Parts: sequence; C-alpha cells; structure tokens
Amino acid sequence: MDSVLRAQGRIGSRTLLITSAALPLTGWAIHAAALHKQLAATRKDPLTGLLRRDAYTARAGRILARHGDDTVLVMVDADHFKAVNDTMGHPAGDAVLAAIGARLTAWAGPRAAAGRLGGDEFAVVLELPADRRAQRLEQLVRMLHTPVVLDDGRTVDVAASVGAAAPASVGSRDLTELQRAADAALYDGKHDGRAVLATRQHVTVPSINGRRAGRPGTAVWGRAA
Repeated sequence: MDSVLRAQGRIGSRTLLITSAALPLTGWAIHAAALHKQLAATRKDPLTGLLRRDAYTARAGRILARHGDDTVLVMVDADHFKAVNDTMGHPAGDAVLAAIGARLTAWAGPRAAAGRLGGDEFAVVLELPADRRAQRLEQLVRMLHTPVVLDDGRTVDVAASVGAAAPASVGSRDLTELQRAADAALYDGKHDGRAVLATRQHVTVPSINGRRAGRPGTAVWGRAA
C-alpha cells in the first residue's frame, strides 16, 4: 500500500511539474496569437479588409516573382464616388468602399494581393493566364457595377473603372511599371464601364495632375449594361 501511495505521489508531482512548465508556453502561445492578430490588423485596411499599400506591395512582388508572365495587375477606381458622399452621406460612401473591397476579395481569391492604395483607388495582383483574362475581367466589371443596398434600404448605383496590365503586354515584370500602365489603361475607359488592357505605350504616357492619361488603341473588355 505504501509503495502504491509513493508511486501515486511521484506521478502527481511529475504531472504538476509538467503542467507548471507548460503554463508559460501556453501563455506565450496565447500572447503570440494575439500579436499575430495585431500584426495582421496593421496590414489590412479596417474598412475594406484589403491589404494596406505596404503589405500589398510586398505580396504583389512575391506573386510576380513566382508566376511571371501569367500574372496580371488590375487597377480599380470608383466612379462618381464624391457624388455618393455629397448626396447620400459618408456612411453610404463607406458602404460602397466596403462593398468594392468585398467584391475584389471574392473575385481575386485568397492567393491574390488585393490592396486599397488610398481613397477610392484599389489594386489587385493575381495569377491569371491569358486564355482566361478576357472572361475574368468581364466578370469583374459586372461585379463592380452591381448596386449596393444600404442598411436603411436605400440603393446606391455604383460603377468603377478598370485597367489591367500583364507583363507580356507591357514588356516588364516591374510592379511600378505595371501599375503605371494599368492606371493609364484605366483612364482610357474611365466612366465607360469597361476593362482596358494596357500595352507598351501606356508605360510612357505622361502624368496629368498626378495621374496618368490613357491612349487609344487598347483592348477593351466588359462593357456594363
């Protein structure tokens, strides 16, 4: 009997020792998880859930390096956004931005780099082979032109201009060059409800008021109804 009690005592002490040693590790795991969540939060825009500029740039660069010519950079600019804020209020404007963020996330998928660059300007970098490009950009245009229903029941008619740039079409895999070309292509189709694919010419389009003006002679996809 004494031997049984001594054995139980040893087991109990060992269990207590292991449990005590595990407590700091468990506490650190919880702390690390909290830090990870905080870090993830700093990488994302709280309104749209999209990546902030720095996080988007880093992830976009990795996607370009991994997928090369099968990569596409898409620039999106909300049309008439100021009018929404002025006539329907800033909460309505926030709802529109949040809706655009959700639609871009759904369209691009979890492996893409989808970011809010500022205000009503967005960018997405994703793997998108040439044979699927036209269909997918048409799909994006349709999604972005779907009205947004507010919590109070009002409906906001929304639209967005879309420009895209692929390394093979632009002649560069540099993120900055692709972004310039996609932005210039976007302005070729501004307010027209279409997606425009950039060419090499768009890389050299001069800037107007801080934004790049587009040129004719580009491929156009997805005119909204």
